[in-house]
Amino acid sequence: MDDIETIMRTAPVIPVLVLDDPEQAVEIGTALVRGGLSVLEVTLRTRRALDVLAAMTAIDGAIVGAGTVLDDAQLDHALDAGARFIVSPGLTERLARAAAARRACFLPGVANASDIMRGLELGLNRFKFFPAEASGGLKALKALAGPFGDVRFCPTGGITLQSAPDWLAEDTVLCVGGSWLVKPGTSAADVEAAARAAAGLRTNPRSVRPELVEGLPSS
Repeated sequence: MDDIETIMRTAPVIPVLVLDDPEQAVEIGTALVRGGLSVLEVTLRTRRALDVLAAMTAIDGAIVGAGTVLDDAQLDHALDAGARFIVSPGLTERLARAAAARRACFLPGVANASDIMRGLELGLNRFKFFPAEASGGLKALKALAGPFGDVRFCPTGGITLQSAPDWLAEDTVLCVGGSWLVKPGTSAADVEAAARAAAGLRTNPRSVRPELVEGLPSS
C-alpha cells in the first residue's frame, strides 16, 4: 500500500498539472515519466479532470494523484477514478477524516502554525506548504519548521526550476510541487527535457546543469 512519505520521496519535483484532454494528458504524462518524474498531480480544475486522471493511471510507472481536492465528494470521485494520493490546498477536519476513512494518502495544504497544529491533532505530519512564495517563501518555511521537528513539507506555489534547489536543500523539504514543467502548447519533447532537468535536482539539489536549463521555461 502507498504511503504519503514514500510518494513524496519518489522524485524531487511533483508536476502540478492542469489538463482537460485525456489523450494529450497521456502523452504529457508519459513524457514526464520518461524524464524521471513518476509522481503526477492532476488538479481538479478542469471540466474533464477526472477523465484525465483515469487515463493517466494507465501510464507505465506513473503514480497519479489528484490535486485541488476541496471536499469529501471530490475525494471520493478522485479515488474512484484511480488516484493514489490526494492533495488539497488547505486543511479541514471533514476532509481529513474522509481521507482517513478511505485510507487515502493525503497531503493537505498548510500556510501557518495553526494549520500545522490542526493537522497534527488529526494525526497528520506531512503537508503541502501552500502558496509557498506568497506565504513568505523559504524564510517562512524555516521559521515554521522550527517548532515542529517531525513535520515534513512539499512546498508548492511560485517555485521555479531555478529556486527549487534552495527549497530541496532544506532537511524538512521532501519534494516540491512544480507547475513550470507543462505550459500550454509545450511539446512532449520539451516536457521530457524539463522533467529531466527537474529530476536531476535529486542528486545535486544545489546545482542545475546549464545545458538542461537552456531553453526551458523558468516559471
